[in-house]
Amino acid sequence: MPGSAVTPSPALRIGYVPLTDAAPLIVADALGLFAEHGARVVLSPERAWAALRDKLAFGALDGAQLPAPMAVALAAGAGGLRRRLDVTLGLGRNGNTVVLSHMLAAATGRFTPPLAAAAFAAAVHARAEEGLPPPTLAVVFPHSSHNYLLRQWLAAGGLDPDHDLRLVVVPPPQMARALAEGAIEGFCAGEPWGSHAVAQGAGRHALSTGDIWPDHPEKVLAFAEGLAARAPDAVIAATAAVIAAQRWLGDPANRAAAVALLVGRAFPHLAPDTVAAALQGEVAAPPGGTPQRLAAPLGFDAGAPPSADAALRWADAMRRWGHLPAGVAEDVLRAPWRQDLWQRAAAHPATAPAAPKEPPA
Repeated sequence: MPGSAVTPSPALRIGYVPLTDAAPLIVADALGLFAEHGARVVLSPERAWAALRDKLAFGALDGAQLPAPMAVALAAGAGGLRRRLDVTLGLGRNGNTVVLSHMLAAATGRFTPPLAAAAFAAAVHARAEEGLPPPTLAVVFPHSSHNYLLRQWLAAGGLDPDHDLRLVVVPPPQMARALAEGAIEGFCAGEPWGSHAVAQGAGRHALSTGDIWPDHPEKVLAFAEGLAARAPDAVIAATAAVIAAQRWLGDPANRAAAVALLVGRAFPHLAPDTVAAALQGEVAAPPGGTPQRLAAPLGFDAGAPPSADAALRWADAMRRWGHLPAGVAEDVLRAPWRQDLWQRAAAHPATAPAAPKEPPA
């Protein structure tokens, strides 16, 4: 109708946990890419995956950076909570490290990462024969790539993760402290928290999840149940902005600026070299040592479509360990992975002038 006002897209509150692979969201916000694509977004840093999941499930968040298996778990009703999210984008691949206490690492003998599963299993069995309690290892959430890939590695060495070890959940930003204080003896977490533990001298890098499943899909961009139906333009615009941020991150010329943005916005108490390590495919140097290059480093998939096949692979892992309800249909597990929304986002043009970009320093 002539003279009628245009209703703006709703402002979206998108959550993330401070991790290097949250960079596409942080960059999209810092460089004005959300505004450039016509999306209104407020980022919400969360300290733990449990809190982020609950906020997304019950409406306090509109979208989030999410471990892919968490979207599978919610679709299946695992853990008693069922939500059909809309996954519009794969955020990246790899990006998690396994760090062991110096004592536990020494018990495995001399090794160069990646540590062989059989060598770790032998150390665990030797410890049991001495009458000592099983090692305590931490993961970031039960329904996470960290948990399932760590379990895969442990089982490859002949260990039963549910009986030969004690697996606990610790939020990523608390991992290094928990290791240093002896509350845990190792962990699998997203960077930069493994690098932080190594740089602080709290533990030793053993392997990465990319050594277990090379180039595995990691986090996804997911939106709350029903939001894509109510506000498709807002969801598509926000996804398009994150795709643009992934492309920016993929340019090596932007690496120094990316490190500065991440330090300033997500990791103000970490050394820039620690944050930079993951962006350049390394684990930070231990005291007096040198950085370690990863065979399968963190990568941002510029515009990667959400993969339902990868979701089914996570579902297989969940079934293996009894984490998926019986009888869940394949179409239920595939439904959240919205390639139709991704296709529209990948073709979405910028619609407004970009906001002023932050300086790299």
